[in-house]
Amino acid sequence: QVQLVESGGGLVQAGGSLRLSCAASGRTFSSYAMGWFRQAPGKERDFVAAVAPSGGTTLYLDSVKGRFTISRDNAKNTAYLQMNSLKPEDTAVYYCAAEATGVLSRSVRVYDIWGQGTQVTVSS
Repeated sequence: QVQLVESGGGLVQAGGSLRLSCAASGRTFSSYAMGWFRQAPGKERDFVAAVAPSGGTTLYLDSVKGRFTISRDNAKNTAYLQMNSLKPEDTAVYYCAAEATGVLSRSVRVYDIWGQGTQVTVSS
């Protein structure tokens, strides 16, 4: 079974950039759809972006389109979330997640495996 470890979070000023990484263990990474979600204090966990197993199809939350880019490198068993033009409202714990059937989804309930999360804080 795949296990996920996120990294790359931190404190950044508004307008800055961060790149999150999600390193996966296991031999079947390339068959999983991968997603990024975020959860701000006192709020539900929300969908941010997802990428198909091949990397050819992506989905985004409307408010991050044009600012965030999800990608994956199946040879390195790693998924990425490049975040540019960050805003204070992007502040949250960011989680990566894997979906075993390879189907893209915005739903938290669909994803089978979750990382521990990485904090992203954007100051104004």
